[in-house]
Amino acid sequence: MSIPYVRDIEIEYGRCDQVSPLIRRVTANNPGPFTFKGTGTYIVGRGEVAVIDPGPDDPVHLQAILQAVAGETVTHILITHHHSDHSPLAGALKAATGATIYGCAVAGHEEEDGGVKMEAGHDLSFQPDVSLCGGGQVISGPGWTMEAIATPGHTSNHICFTLREENACFSGDHIMGWSTTVITPPDGDMTDYLASLDDIRGRRFDVLWPTHGPPIRDVDAFIQAYADHRQERLDQILGALKSGPAKIRELVPRLYADVDSRLHPAAARSMLAGMEHLVRKGQLTADTDGPDATYRLA
Repeated sequence: MSIPYVRDIEIEYGRCDQVSPLIRRVTANNPGPFTFKGTGTYIVGRGEVAVIDPGPDDPVHLQAILQAVAGETVTHILITHHHSDHSPLAGALKAATGATIYGCAVAGHEEEDGGVKMEAGHDLSFQPDVSLCGGGQVISGPGWTMEAIATPGHTSNHICFTLREENACFSGDHIMGWSTTVITPPDGDMTDYLASLDDIRGRRFDVLWPTHGPPIRDVDAFIQAYADHRQERLDQILGALKSGPAKIRELVPRLYADVDSRLHPAAARSMLAGMEHLVRKGQLTADTDGPDATYRLA
């Protein structure tokens, strides 16, 4: 089943767009193969507002956010996860506004093996003022109410945020309309990701607001396609190994032939996550841990 990608979005960097009754968005000028058109920073509410994913350490983007909230009070800065296109500007925004930073600190994972990393990298120094690890916390302001949902998988500390008044979910990088989500061990985990995907699907949101790209409005069908795609990738791995044991670097060019070659290193990390998931399920065995292992059917 193909994923019904949602990629149509009009971007003017630094402009504040009213995208729903309670939500505004300002997009940072950091487009790329992992960020699509750039980091979409969301502002929720009026008067006393929350800012979600302030984005990269970019003084121009900081000024755009501050201009968007001029005359208002930023009370909450909410971080979905610690990648460098999401969290680094939180400190400067806090210094400018006095707002409290909410999120979940990462547990000190190193960069991915072999020099492969997310394009934007990791913000390992990220430390929230208030921890949302585990989820369930309710955050509110005048006319808006949000809940943190722990959604590990893309990263171990990923958090999605509901907006109850609009039955909406700010999905960070957990679910994106323009692309599948990269799962990169050791911090990313496919087993956790699939469980988190089921959690979000079960909540029946009317709309998802990813940090990158336009909203997803046909939520159930999109998440089903997302899950089906993951299962298809796992089935491809199992099918490829029917012809004999193989290493990830031998399988990626075959199984990701339809993916931009610039993303093949990330695809290899995602395949490793899939391999680890299948080993846990007892469907594969490996002669060692990590990306250089030889995998075979159990």
